[in-house]
Order: sequence, then C-alpha cells, then structure tokens
Amino acid sequence: MALKKSDLYTSLWKSCDELRGGMDASQYKDYILTLLFVKYVSDKAKADPNSLIDVPAGGSFDDMLAAKGDKEIGDRMNKIIAALAEANGLQKVIDLADFNDEEKLGKGKEMQDRLSALVGIFNTLDFRGSRAEGDDLLGDAYEYLMRHFATESGKSKGQFYTPAEVSRILAKVVGISASTKQDQTVYDPTCGSGSLLLKVAAEAPRGITIYGQEKDNATWALSRMNMILHGNEVADIRKGDTITSPQFTKNDQLRSFDFAVANPPFSVKSWSNGLDKDYGRFEFGKPPEKNGDYAFLLHVLKSLKSTGKGAVILPHGVLFRGGAEARIRTELLKRGYIRGIIGLPANLFYGTGIPACIVVLDKENAAGRTGVFMVDASKGFIKDGNKNRLRSQDIHKVVDVFNKQTEVDRYSRMVPLTEIADPKNDYNLNIPRYIDSSEPEDIQDLHAHLHGGIPERDLDALSPFWDAFPQLRAELFTPNRPGYSDLAIDITAVQQAILDSTEFQKFSTDVSTIVGDWFAAHRNELEAITADTKPNDLIAALGDDLLARFKPVALLDEYSVYEQLMTYWHSVIHDDVFLIMNEGWRDAAKPRKTIEDKDRKLSEAPDLVVGSGRSAAKYKMDLIPPSVMVAAYFADYQTHIDELTTAAEEAARAVEEYTEEHAVEDGLLAEAMDDDKISKALITARLKDAKKEGSDPDEVKALQHLIKLYETEAAEKKAAKDAQAALDLAALTQYGELNEDDVKAIVLDDKWHATISNRIAGEVNSLTLGLVARIQQLGDRYAETLDELDEELAILDGKVIGHLADMGIK
Repeated sequence: MALKKSDLYTSLWKSCDELRGGMDASQYKDYILTLLFVKYVSDKAKADPNSLIDVPAGGSFDDMLAAKGDKEIGDRMNKIIAALAEANGLQKVIDLADFNDEEKLGKGKEMQDRLSALVGIFNTLDFRGSRAEGDDLLGDAYEYLMRHFATESGKSKGQFYTPAEVSRILAKVVGISASTKQDQTVYDPTCGSGSLLLKVAAEAPRGITIYGQEKDNATWALSRMNMILHGNEVADIRKGDTITSPQFTKNDQLRSFDFAVANPPFSVKSWSNGLDKDYGRFEFGKPPEKNGDYAFLLHVLKSLKSTGKGAVILPHGVLFRGGAEARIRTELLKRGYIRGIIGLPANLFYGTGIPACIVVLDKENAAGRTGVFMVDASKGFIKDGNKNRLRSQDIHKVVDVFNKQTEVDRYSRMVPLTEIADPKNDYNLNIPRYIDSSEPEDIQDLHAHLHGGIPERDLDALSPFWDAFPQLRAELFTPNRPGYSDLAIDITAVQQAILDSTEFQKFSTDVSTIVGDWFAAHRNELEAITADTKPNDLIAALGDDLLARFKPVALLDEYSVYEQLMTYWHSVIHDDVFLIMNEGWRDAAKPRKTIEDKDRKLSEAPDLVVGSGRSAAKYKMDLIPPSVMVAAYFADYQTHIDELTTAAEEAARAVEEYTEEHAVEDGLLAEAMDDDKISKALITARLKDAKKEGSDPDEVKALQHLIKLYETEAAEKKAAKDAQAALDLAALTQYGELNEDDVKAIVLDDKWHATISNRIAGEVNSLTLGLVARIQQLGDRYAETLDELDEELAILDGKVIGHLADMGIK
C-alpha cells in the first residue's frame, strides 16, 4: 500500500538527515537532489519509451541498486552518473557531487553503509506514474526537500530557493493564465534553482517557453535538474552574471520576453564589477555603485516586449530611497511602467529577514496609466519555525484584490499618480504614506468614566454585528442618556445571551446550510477521484466556489473560511486524494502494518493495536482513522466504553480521595505507609499484621475499605480495557467488510464534510467570542463612575485611618 505523501516526505527527510554526516545542508542537497534526479529519469524511461532523457546501460538507478553493499560503491555511483550525464549532455550539471569523497561521506565501511542506505531510501520512491501538473509525487518531493535545505542552509546559503507561496503570487499577478499561448515566453534573470519559473509556468496549462539565467554554478545545475524533473526538458537555462554578462541577446541588444519574474539578491554591493556595457538598461539613470536593486529592476524592464509584464521581489528601500534611485523611480512612474506595489511580511525569505515588496511592471498601455495599485499585505502571515509563511488565504486575498483592483480599507487602494507626484510625496512609494493599515485607536470616553454608561460610538463600531442581528443590540443594551447605553443583563451572562438569541442561532444554521450545499455541489466530483484526477484543479474549484458562496455572508471573512478548507486540504485531504489516486478507494481504506525500519531509525506510531506483548499487531489506517470508523459503525458501543472509562476514573478518584484523607501522620492508614507512599501491596501487608496484632478496629476497617476501593478500581479499569480491546477488534474486522460505496460514504461524509463543517463552525464561534470580549471590555471599563470610585476610596481611606488609630498612630 502507498504511504501518504506527507509520511513519505517526512520519512525521506529524516532518513537523509540521519545519513548526512559532517556536511552542512548546502552541500548535502547536491547529493540528495542528484539521487532524486537519477531515480526520476530512470523511472520515467521505464514508463515512457519516448522520454527526452536517454538512460543508457550502466547509467540508471538500477545500476546504483546493484552497487549496494559494494566496497567501491562511491566510485561506481560516480561512473553511473557520469554515463547518464554524457548521454544527455548534462556534464557539470548532474555530476557536481562526488560520491567518492571520503571527507564528506566517510572512509571504507562508513561510506559503503551510508551510500547503500541512501540508495535504499530512494528505492522506496516510484515516479513511473509521475505527472507534470504541479501536484505529483516528484514535484512535491523536490519542493519539500528544497524548502528543508533552504531552512537548514542558514542566512548566507539559502538564497537558491524562493518560497513557493511568494512564487504563486508572482505567477498569478504577472498576467499568465489559461489563455497564455505555448509560444509566449517567460524569463527569470536570477532564476536560482528555478522554483519561481516553474510556479509561473504552472499557471499556463497549455505550456509556455521558459528562459532563465543563474550566476552560481551549483545553483544553475540545480535549476537545470529542476526543469527536467518537472517535465520542462527544453527550458533554456544559461549560466553567468545577468548584469555584467547577459546571455540572452540578439544583434547586440537584450532579447525581449512576454513575461519576466525575478527574486534577485537584495542590495548587492558589487553588482557593477566588470560592467562594460549597459545594453540601454540605464536610460533612466544608473543605480548607485553600492546598491544593485534598481540594476535588476531595470534589466527586467528592458527585457520586456512592448506589451510585456513583469514582477520583481525587492527590499522596501527601492520604494523610498533618495539620490539616483529616486530619479530612476520618478522616471518609471512618469512613464507609467509601474502598475502596482505589493508589500509583503518580514522574514519570509531564507537569505534575509527584512521585509520585501513585489514591484509589478506593465509596459502595455503604460502611457495611459494614471495610478499605482498598492496592497499592504504585511500583516497576513503565520509563524512557521523561525520564518514567517504566507497562508492560503493570504495568497488568495492578495491575488484577488490585485487582479480585480479592489480597494479594501486599510489593505489596498488605487493611488493616483497626481497624489504620488504631489510635492509632499515627491514620487516616494512607501506604502504607509498611502495606506494606513493600523488598527483604529480604542479611545477612552471621559464623560462615560465620570457619569457611567457605554458610549454609543463604541457600540456603533460593532455595527456589522447589529446589521446581521438587528434585534440583538436592543436585547443586550438599554438607553442611559443621549449618546450612552447600559448593559441590560449581567456582564457574565452576555455570552449565553448571544448564543441563545434566535438571530445568532439562525446565522449558525445558515452557515451550516451553505457548507452543506457547497459540499453537495461537489460530491459527485469528489466521488469520481481516480488516477487521472488533477488535485490542484480539484482544490482550486472547491476553494473558489467556497469563497464565492461566503462572499455575501455578513460578518464572516470569506478568506478565513477559505483558510479552514485549505488548512485541512494540506494537512489531510491532499494525502487522502493521493492515496485514492494510487490505490483506489477500497484498497486505500485497508489497514496496513506499521513500518519498523531499524536501519533508517524509523518507527510509525500505530493507529490501532490488537493483542498485547510480542504478539500484538500494530496497524495504520491512512484513509479512515479508527475514530471515524467507530463514529460511523460503533457509536453506541463507544458510548458504553466512555461510561466504563468514567466509572474507572471515578473509582481511581475514590482511592485518591480516601488515601489523601487517611494516609497522613496519625491517620488510620499511617502504619501502612512506606516513605510517604502507599499501595495495595502495602495495605494488604498491613491488614495482615493489624489482624495479628489486634490493632484498632477503625484502622482495620479503613484498610479493608481501601482494599475494596482498589479492587473496584482494578475491576472498572479491566472492564474498560476489555471493552476497548473488543471495540478495536470489531473495528479492524469492519474495515475488511467495507465495499467501495461504504468507503466513499465514510470518507466524504463522516470525515471530509464533517470536519470542514466543524472548522467553519469554529469561525462562527470565534466571531461570538470576539463580540463577547468587546462587550465585556466596555462593560468593565465604564462599570464604575468617578463618584462611585471616590466613595469607595473614602471608605477604604476611613478603614486605613481606623487601623492606624488602633495601632496608636495619629
């Protein structure tokens, strides 16, 4: 049975990490990605006789498998890779890593074991059915490894990888779409490992012609491999410094492209070293000698056709720095080349922690452009380890707002060029000048503090709630005086009053109905998942429809609802779809034995254990977890077990309470204690001695009572354990009795639909808690007037004076 994608990649990374030895991640990635490449092209050659990559005899992964355990394995692997490279003109691309390097891989037996284990790990991957739609085993494995290598490589060595989330934004705002023609071109002058180019290309389902240039030799090699791994064997990726030695020229001029994207190194100080020709790139001014940001921006602009569009990731300084950069920025704005600016959160990138922005360029209709569309997306992210990461909702919101030019308060607006050119701004593009993304100040009301009451201004600020629940405000508040209201109920009862209101209950029901209708509309589509399903297209359709259905719903942010779906997709459904595509519904639902691999130090935690001790059978249920199976078929029996468990817990609590009362110094159980500890064995021994000694009858009764409590506890625990074992066995048996329709019903209804509904219901609950917290805050803030506080202070002052007088102090 196929492993879940997430488990497979986690296993791959952990295994590789175990075998890394003395290398840092920036070196180790060359070995791992080379092996990934050899495995992929070997598998593809087996499945596709027309593969563009020739896998010669003596140059395949099978030859590596044959070398496992050989004391000359390192040398043999080098020769295998050399044969593959020579057959395809990939010298200095796939043969950079030396698999016979004793300093990195160890000597003798150490190298032999390490390389044999690595080959064994990659042998578990099967890419024969891999597709190039951007959601295949290979693409995800490469993305997973690259992200981990970038994270592990540190600040100075992680710049070869643009986070996939940022790449998706550039791909979608640059203008590539399903209508893009195959002969149209996309260019990245600083392409790194090629991840940004590939994300852009993925937006063109009919294909697009790819061009790229990379300065670093090892990273250029990664990019070449990456293109082949993703089915873009004919991509033209060249080597060299883009600024000083651009490789794409024609008739001594830069070649031009339909689209261009770039994530150049930030603020390079040596950008002009060796520059002897500018190719007309600096007609609007030469960038500062010690800062190359505008050199890359101007290169991209010059490389665009007259209708070309581009997007470049740059540090925020390009938006507001003065001097030569200000002059260039002014000229670009006057000519209308800058279509938009998107401000990103800080700490997204692996090479730097500073915040960056996306500058969107568009030559088409530039002369008629009258404004710059700005988006402040700096607050939309989630913490992920030591980096920040854009969520699905952040990506979708940025793209929707930018492409539709939608103005959102404190988030986005079309800024007229007249405002940018105004002397007070002087062509400064710093986003906070034009978009105030700060939260409104929570102003204290002095009159309310003096005389009580909650200001109507604060209640009016909650108008989205009152619009959705027109009668709720009148139920919660009563008039005090003009401009002020009082809580009509006790502050502690606010939450329950909201939950009990008919309007809120109807709102919750309506949300549930929308989710139900949405799922029902896509159920046939989900039922029809097969090996030919395209997961990216599937989730795009699901997500866009959910967004559209919740857009008109008051209060709920449709992007927060969308995030609930996407989080569950990435954590669970994506794996489920992968299993169903590879195994079929019924086989994917079958239990499998857990993986125990001592050589790779891998051990899976079982979902279900039947039996005990050495004879115990441990199972994983990847598609249908035992909890879902039990809820579907054994809900009543689970209730019975819950009751038994509660009884066992109550029995244990009775033992604890009785011992706490009597197992103390001079207590009835004091003689049975040993080093302040007590147990059934100690109690039993003491009872025997107490009867012999004719001890206090009360002590004997206490000992006998505690033994009964221990026996009751043991019996209750055994009953619960036996019942659970019976349920586990029944559940395991039930898996074997499921037909395909049963599996579909459980997965679609009891797992996916139920979980998504609960997650979105959680968004409704969060709304409630937010409203309750604000009302309670306002209620507490103005609960006591100044006169009441003065009166309370006078009382306390009198008490202090009285206490001092009692102490003889005047």
